[in-house]
Amino acid sequence: MDYYLDIGLLPDPDFVPSMLMNALFSKLHRTLVENPEMTVAVSFPEYSLTPLGLGSCLRLHGSQQGLNNLQNTSWLSGMRDHVTCKAVQPVPDHTGYAFVQRVQAKSNIERLVRRNAKRKDIDEAEARSNYQAAKPEKLRLPFITLNSQSSGQRFSLFIKQSKPQETAQTGAFNRYGLSQTATIPWF
Repeated sequence: MDYYLDIGLLPDPDFVPSMLMNALFSKLHRTLVENPEMTVAVSFPEYSLTPLGLGSCLRLHGSQQGLNNLQNTSWLSGMRDHVTCKAVQPVPDHTGYAFVQRVQAKSNIERLVRRNAKRKDIDEAEARSNYQAAKPEKLRLPFITLNSQSSGQRFSLFIKQSKPQETAQTGAFNRYGLSQTATIPWF
């Protein structure tokens, strides 16, 4: 992750920034699914918990060749009028490192019951008793709204971006450009 590329959302009277970020992120995800050899990570330089939001800049992290290869695809078709892309640049020296992770709420108790029953090889009634007092968890994190390619349903992809730390952690990035174990350069 030696290079980065900033993609900024342009102000648009017809679309709120979150709607444009949803569309941009959806296009990136689709491209990463179609091109599994691409390793790209994401971060949000304007990420905020108060007020809640991802901001109007999507930062892509990767190798110089990987980011150039991404830009040589047509992944931004339909978005060019709504974004500005800076050139691929090397990451500055002396950066911090941050985790950018997906967080899933424990909001569907029935799904948790089924998973618990399967994992522990118990019947659903016994698993349900483990969740009698459970209340659906509500997350207070910025999110992207996406359409599932497999089911067609809309869902919220909640994103947690950690405070910078001094040491980098290695690991794999998923097709959303997120990782539970790896950090990205933060500057």
